[in-house]
Amino acid sequence: MNTKKVCECAATVLTMAMLLSACGGAAAPVETAAPATTAATAAPETTAAPETEAVADDQAAADAVAELIDAIYVQQRTKDTDVQCAAAKAGWDALSDAQKEMVEGEEADPDYFGRDTGDASLDDPRNADEIGEKEILVVSFGTSFNGSRVEDIKSVEDALQEAFPDWAVRRAFTAQIIINHVQARDGEFIDNMDQALERAVANGVKELVVQPTHLMHGAEYDEMVDALEAYEDKIETIRIAEPLLGEVGSDATVINADKEAVAKAVVAQAMEIAGFANPDAAAQAGTALVLMGHGTAHVAKVTYSQMQTQMEKLGYKNVFIGTVEGEPEETSCEAVIEAVKNAGYSKVILRPLMVVAGDHANNDMAGEDEDSWKSMFEAAGCFDKVDAQIAGLGGIEAIQDLYVAHTKDAMN
Repeated sequence: MNTKKVCECAATVLTMAMLLSACGGAAAPVETAAPATTAATAAPETTAAPETEAVADDQAAADAVAELIDAIYVQQRTKDTDVQCAAAKAGWDALSDAQKEMVEGEEADPDYFGRDTGDASLDDPRNADEIGEKEILVVSFGTSFNGSRVEDIKSVEDALQEAFPDWAVRRAFTAQIIINHVQARDGEFIDNMDQALERAVANGVKELVVQPTHLMHGAEYDEMVDALEAYEDKIETIRIAEPLLGEVGSDATVINADKEAVAKAVVAQAMEIAGFANPDAAAQAGTALVLMGHGTAHVAKVTYSQMQTQMEKLGYKNVFIGTVEGEPEETSCEAVIEAVKNAGYSKVILRPLMVVAGDHANNDMAGEDEDSWKSMFEAAGCFDKVDAQIAGLGGIEAIQDLYVAHTKDAMN
């Protein structure tokens, strides 16, 4: 969508919002008293025209808002982004409840503004100035799920600030789509990479330690490194800490201390929530734990195979690794269902192998659609019970400690 069209659409929606406000709500057909007439001259079909026009007007209003949402569902920030975000929210607020249900675009739907994902006021965007000379920049993909952002990202940032009180901790998200969503819906402004780095330069930061919350050395990590290269001559020292699972390794057999720590932490919490003392107790009860990662076509996809190796090395025979993308192939939902079934387990616990329990955890894993992992496991017809734990790795204290250790290593 070009800028001129977006601005015209925004102006139309803002005008509509003011008109609706002045009228006290959404437009509706006007009811008038019918004139006295005989049965022979009555024309009941004439009442259908205003109703049809009202429905068309409702759809037009919903479509205008869908256009505005689609315009900000982009990965590139522009000079018009702030105006577009405000226009989309104003347009949404002006719709009636019935009109909101009609919002449907290429990416837009009623959940964009209408879904309750928690209290955004509990979050801290960490975008303040007065940074000082030493900064820890925590780089995350991000999530529009407010509760998960607080539990899984803010908690990591808070742990780093507590561990390094002489450093200023700041935040950057790499997903502009998510930044725009949170800004439009909740009025919370989160820096992207360029904004955060420009802020560091403007504040005279001399030492910058970048701690990614990424799971591995994947595509997002590579893009982050590329973005940092443009600032090497603007900041005296830039150090990059390891992502959560550390170095990738050459093949599926290569594991490390980071992978072991993560495996132990996530399995321990999953067992505690499920009411089992340990994985062996769960196995004896016929229960398998399936950890769902994102998956990637990047060479780092071997990391998921390494995590499966790590589970086996720890004796967690009833823990299986899967991915949304089915990369590597043996991590696809269909392949994991077959593996769990062949191993003889009759009950399944699904849990994300992701730092944040956001869209993938809530929808791809535990959603009600037929293609969610929970639905597919249930549809397989070979499991008596399928439960889902919607919790990210970032909310686990042992994981936060691991990020602190990675940051300390980078400083040294």
